[in-house]
Amino acid sequence: MIDSHQHFWRYAPKAHGWIDDRMGVLKRDFLPGDLEPLLRAHDFRHSIAVQASQTLDETRFLLDLAARHDFIGGVVGWVDLCSASVEADLQELTAHKKLKGVRHVAQDEPDDRFLVRDDVLNGISALESFGLTYDILIYPRQLPAAAELVRRFPRQRFVLDHLAKPEIRSGSLSPWRELIRDLAGSSNVCCKVSGLVTEASWADWKPEDLWPYLDVVFECFRAERLMIGSDWPVCTLAGDYGRVMGVVKDYLARRSPAEQRAVLGATAARVYDLEAP
Repeated sequence: MIDSHQHFWRYAPKAHGWIDDRMGVLKRDFLPGDLEPLLRAHDFRHSIAVQASQTLDETRFLLDLAARHDFIGGVVGWVDLCSASVEADLQELTAHKKLKGVRHVAQDEPDDRFLVRDDVLNGISALESFGLTYDILIYPRQLPAAAELVRRFPRQRFVLDHLAKPEIRSGSLSPWRELIRDLAGSSNVCCKVSGLVTEASWADWKPEDLWPYLDVVFECFRAERLMIGSDWPVCTLAGDYGRVMGVVKDYLARRSPAEQRAVLGATAARVYDLEAP
């Protein structure tokens, strides 16, 4: 099995300014030695390490960790897609075979159409030739731009992180549900079943709070375009590793063995070009 979404960092307040006072448990280092026992305890063979700050140095840091720890199957790093040096940066970083994709924290951009700005599109156009995915990190209001983006690049592989962060605390499904259906209409985008517990009420969420959102993405993407992810250590704000991953595993129990294999590892292995689980 493959955990398709987790993070490592050496905590620095400036680099990790998104970690506010409510997130005090995250204000420390999180490194492979912290995660590997959790993966093993829950039968996960590999993970995908995803950027948490937006510097080339962090991408190099993650690639160095991946080179030294076999369980890190791949890295989704950060590159400035708007830079004139984007192709040179990608040339350097893809010398490391475990670089599998690129992500930008588009959810924090004030322009809801950031993803379809000309300079961003120019950078994304470079990814296909390097065989890299693009992870889309957004809020529901940015889904229309994401749908436009994936239609513009039909041969580029895209991965939607965290179901675009639906408003689980309020129990609201619309307009997120309708916008997800539109995005899923493009076959070149997959979706990570991740990050849900931190969109729910951290202190008292229940598995059934998440089920309606899982129902929507299973209907829209089908299992072959879904992959499980913990969002560790961010998920620990709302639950330990086993409980967070257990929600999706328990939901999958009602699905066929083929669907379970897809979500628990096969989709991530295919999309991120990993060794088959």
